[in-house]
Amino acid sequence: MSQIRMNLKPAHPRPKSYRPDLAVNASAIRSQIAKRRSNRMALHASVGLSGEDKKKCSFTMPAKATKLNKHGAAVQLSRELLVGSVVSVNNKQGTQLSARVVAQLAALGGVSTYAIEFVEQDERAETFWGITFPPNTSNS
Repeated sequence: MSQIRMNLKPAHPRPKSYRPDLAVNASAIRSQIAKRRSNRMALHASVGLSGEDKKKCSFTMPAKATKLNKHGAAVQLSRELLVGSVVSVNNKQGTQLSARVVAQLAALGGVSTYAIEFVEQDERAETFWGITFPPNTSNS
């Protein structure tokens, strides 16, 4: 009897750097973007941020909010935060809201950028940035 050898290599091999766990995460991120609750505005605002950092040290410091939206923003600060933690955000008018750190977006030159979302989605959150957001058109 002769032996038959089968070639079980995929027709299109994946690169060695392929990571299925990252592919799933990228898909989840695209899905979240498609379901964005409000449009982002390319505006900046100075805010105060306080809470506990990644090392469990309390802090209160100025931060820069970018990509503002009705439900939160991206914030830049020179502190490492823990994703999932809750911080307090203060605007120039003295309004203070709690916000959850939902993702780390970047870290460059000692400055980290985090996505935050307001814990309470009420009128104070909707007016926190002092602007009116246009209706969301990405979910149409």
